[in-house]
Amino acid sequence: MRYVELILENPLIWGLFLLYIFGTSWLAWQGHKKTGDLESFALGKGDMPAWVVGITLASSIASTATFVINPGFVYVHGLSAFLHLGVAAALGIFTGLITMSVGFRRIGSGSKALTLPQWIGQRYNSEWLTIAFAAINLLSLTFVVLIVGAISIVMQLTLGLTNIESLVLTIGFVFSYIFVGGTYAHAYTNTLQGAIMAVIAAVIVASGFPLLADGFGAAWDALAAKNANLVAPINPESTLFGSFFSIWLSGFVIGFALVSQPHIMIKALYVKSDREVWKYLAVCLGVSIIFTALLLVGFYTHLLDVPPERFLDPTTGAFRQDLVMTVYITETFSPTMVAVVTVALLSAGMSTLDGILIALSSIAANDLFLNLTRKNLLKDKDEDEARKIAHRAGQAILVALGVATFFVAKDPPELLGIFGQVGAYGIVAASCVPILAGIMLKRIPTPMVWLSATTGLGIHLGLYYWASSATAAKLSLNEWANHSSFGWLFDTEMPQLGFLNPSVGATYGILASAVVMGLGYGWAKFSDRKIQASG
Repeated sequence: MRYVELILENPLIWGLFLLYIFGTSWLAWQGHKKTGDLESFALGKGDMPAWVVGITLASSIASTATFVINPGFVYVHGLSAFLHLGVAAALGIFTGLITMSVGFRRIGSGSKALTLPQWIGQRYNSEWLTIAFAAINLLSLTFVVLIVGAISIVMQLTLGLTNIESLVLTIGFVFSYIFVGGTYAHAYTNTLQGAIMAVIAAVIVASGFPLLADGFGAAWDALAAKNANLVAPINPESTLFGSFFSIWLSGFVIGFALVSQPHIMIKALYVKSDREVWKYLAVCLGVSIIFTALLLVGFYTHLLDVPPERFLDPTTGAFRQDLVMTVYITETFSPTMVAVVTVALLSAGMSTLDGILIALSSIAANDLFLNLTRKNLLKDKDEDEARKIAHRAGQAILVALGVATFFVAKDPPELLGIFGQVGAYGIVAASCVPILAGIMLKRIPTPMVWLSATTGLGIHLGLYYWASSATAAKLSLNEWANHSSFGWLFDTEMPQLGFLNPSVGATYGILASAVVMGLGYGWAKFSDRKIQASG
């Protein structure tokens, strides 16, 4: 009865949402018709049109973080956050896509790799590398929680559902259509979702133009009057964006590295030729520029003078920057447009969520289950039987991931954006350099790949733990260093290091990983020359 009342209270929003669910389900069923085994579930058949892959890729990159979470960072931290997320990171992402996509496709199509961990294992001829990177990629669960939590925020504010109801609906729906349709369902539904997202993103960006009616300079002065740090290229009060390094260098490096996420890089294997890769990258660039402009909502919301109490969590009373986008929409648009925009926000979340789920379930089936059971549980099965069993195992693991996501998102972290970044950046801190080196260089000692990956991941997690533990203890980083038995390792006179921004620690990790890989490659070249000289 309660749900009937909710639908009657917001018939337009619910009507559009149910129409969206029906359309997505139909597309997923079309994908199911083309999905019959583990290969088609993970990659399709390599026959997708470039424009479909381009929109799918742009949607996967943008996600709920761009539509719901990131405008909150701009609202709180101002221009420094915009430069980090919208300029430095965007430049890094497209540099990474252009640099690595073609080479990744050539190597992957030649080796018949289904997943990113398998690509790494085959490139370096190590099954254990495949297993290790598969395990590391399970950190994607943190980003799944971010997306599901952000979708829940939108549903609570617009559909009137509780957090639990929103989680059950989101997890049940998205996990189900990926369970049924695999990669084709992901691509087909993302095409619909991406088209909706692009149109609505343009509408949202344009909605703020009246706030600039007196000129850009007047709007900038109004922001500066609220807080001068909102218009500062480097925000000295920000724990996340308080230095050139944390804004620009870490933004570019982590943007470049984000391309090595399993649900992004693997798109290069959806098409049949290098020419198709360049086509889908062009489509992706055009759509992504529109998505990135949504960061302006952080500034728009300040110019609207929205009362601060609108951003308080109704349960805890705490400030939630994650509410900025949804509050702006309800303050700006008519009920009809709120309904349309709501569907776009939900599309944004589901478009990335399904891509990550495809990657995770494929990795779990192909790289973990098959590799760990081939010599025991599956030793009496032929290859076709083993892959069918692995496909079912991947679907079962998908269900388990849904249950785990529910219990974590039921009581979400205070900052969903940071929580998701810690896991996602951990994956790229470990993966980026081994992938780039595998594409660019010929001979690399396998031990150096191990050392490079563990260096990147270890430094990223270690530096973030250092900063967060200092904050939790209400100590400054300097005080923490003085109280820590490891304090002698750090310069205790250094100012705020910005390690609460996960991209900063991940950048240090990636740079250190690159140094290790470079030393390994140099040693291999030196050894080759020494052998040739002695011969």
